Amino acid sequence: MNQIDLSLVDWSRAQFALTAIYHWLFVPLTLGLSFIVAFMHTIYYRTGKKEWEVITRFWMKLFGINFAIGVATGIILEFEFGTNWSNYSWFVGDIFGAPLAIEGIMAFFLESTFIAVMFFGWNKVSKKFHMLSSWFVAFGSNLSALWILVANAWMQNPVGMHFNPETARNEMQDFWAILFSPTAVHKFLHTITSSYIVGAMFVIGISAWYILKGRHIVFARKSILIAAVFGLVASIFVAATGDNSAYDVAQQQPMKLAAMEGLYDGESNAGLVAIGVLTPNKEPNDEKDPFVFSLKIPNLLSALAERDVNAFVPGVNDLVYGNSEQNIPAVSERMENGKLSIEHLRKYNDYKKEGNEIEAAKSLEIFEENYKDFGYGYIEKPEDMVPNVPLTFYSFHLMVGLGFLFILIFIVTLYNVFNDKLKDKKWLLRALLWSIPLTYIASELGWIVAEVGRQPWTIQDILPVSMSTSHLSTSSVMITFAMFAILFTVLLIAEVRIMLYQIKSGPKDL
Repeated sequence: MNQIDLSLVDWSRAQFALTAIYHWLFVPLTLGLSFIVAFMHTIYYRTGKKEWEVITRFWMKLFGINFAIGVATGIILEFEFGTNWSNYSWFVGDIFGAPLAIEGIMAFFLESTFIAVMFFGWNKVSKKFHMLSSWFVAFGSNLSALWILVANAWMQNPVGMHFNPETARNEMQDFWAILFSPTAVHKFLHTITSSYIVGAMFVIGISAWYILKGRHIVFARKSILIAAVFGLVASIFVAATGDNSAYDVAQQQPMKLAAMEGLYDGESNAGLVAIGVLTPNKEPNDEKDPFVFSLKIPNLLSALAERDVNAFVPGVNDLVYGNSEQNIPAVSERMENGKLSIEHLRKYNDYKKEGNEIEAAKSLEIFEENYKDFGYGYIEKPEDMVPNVPLTFYSFHLMVGLGFLFILIFIVTLYNVFNDKLKDKKWLLRALLWSIPLTYIASELGWIVAEVGRQPWTIQDILPVSMSTSHLSTSSVMITFAMFAILFTVLLIAEVRIMLYQIKSGPKDL
């Protein structure tokens, strides 16, 4: 433990976070806009009206710009697993690498093949095949997201694997358990539907700008109608999948749930914090009240976490220091079990080299009995198990608040579209335009909750972040951090400028 370079760990985390945040600026729009374009393309195919061809071509062009730049950041993100996180990749590469490989072979080739037909197939292939190519691109994009999210979900809830003491690697045992784990299913559905909201609000906001400028009114109204219906359905689905995701977090990552709710002392009939301000510098097991101010909905947290309004929901203190009444072990106890597991893994390999099969078998048995706490053997002190509570708490509640706001926005938008009042509501049109960045903020906040809330783990309960990095110099990571920050910023500026140019130019009549 004394050999761990914490500055290397911090800079490696910062570099990966930088790459992930920039990458996720492009991904949600790709996922959401791909289906909106497919819907518009289908309407054009069914009606044959030129106005729908104009609409489809315009949004397809913006989709293509975003897709091209998003691919670059995604490739860098995957390479970082090998460059910055080689210990992690060695430890679980047999499992984590499988969905990433499938994503490249199946999903990426699907979307990259048909994206050429979608963009260049106008009047070159049949209208039906051309329309279907838009759907293949949409399904390919979302299928690509599936495998990435399956890999991430496995890190949050490692299932379907077995540790091989001979190689000191985790190996896949049940592919279907990994693919269909509740964590993977909920994460995929919640993430892609939240991305649909980004795509829908992007179309609505830009269309609102055209109405404000008195340009392309019919084009804008039709675009808003499609996007608002799509966005409303997606936003309702996000709320439902968010509930399922929270339940899964309660079962698999109770410390994350405690941080999300600022819950330090566990409660039965626990209330859900609707609005709250955390006490600054609050520490586990101190005497400070967790909140300066809070408004709670009675019993709702117990209902969401355990599907029982009377259920006990553990807090930070219960999970760190233990709660014998609720059969929750202390972290210190799990640390001892983890150290025992690590020690007997070493002894097993030593005995195997000596040819002492009897002692090797005994050590292997002790190792396997304690493997569930393997990662705790690398934790320095129990309090290290607590993630950044303020960041997790505020990110979660702001994300949820924005989610409900989006439902309201889509409803109000549809009401005014159907009553042909939208063009007269200047305040609403401006609000729709400025709602575009809010969807991106909400989407990024979701990842902050997911990733910050599970610290200090790279793989839940098995491998802490501090043991996952490559053996690099801190200075090399700092240099590449600066290089990536400049590169990604340039790419983002380039996309925004190209997008703005295309938007200002507007749809071209055929």
